[in-house]
Amino acid sequence: MTIKEAQEQVDKWIKSVGVRYFGELTNMAILTEEVGEVARIISRRYGDQSFKSGEENSDLSDELCDVFWVLLCLANQTGVDLTSAFEKNMEKKTNRDKTRHINNPKLTKNG
Repeated sequence: MTIKEAQEQVDKWIKSVGVRYFGELTNMAILTEEVGEVARIISRRYGDQSFKSGEENSDLSDELCDVFWVLLCLANQTGVDLTSAFEKNMEKKTNRDKTRHINNPKLTKNG
């Protein structure tokens, strides 16, 4: 599935099952909540925190998809073509960081 197809699929679902998009501010709050759920899993699975009872089986892939879903909603309702935006963003990063990371001693094996 392409990013464009994902945006279209979310739009179709929202209009048929979800009735309508939540407002942009509501979706921003939901995105923040979903990112927090990803952070909770990451901090417990890969960080120093431990899971609370019943949280051990938290599904990181599902939570990441929740973030992606709301991001697609925000893009749709604000008129952002994420495919085009992603391509431009990759070009920006590539031009900006051509030598930045390769010359970073913190990222080399001997650094």
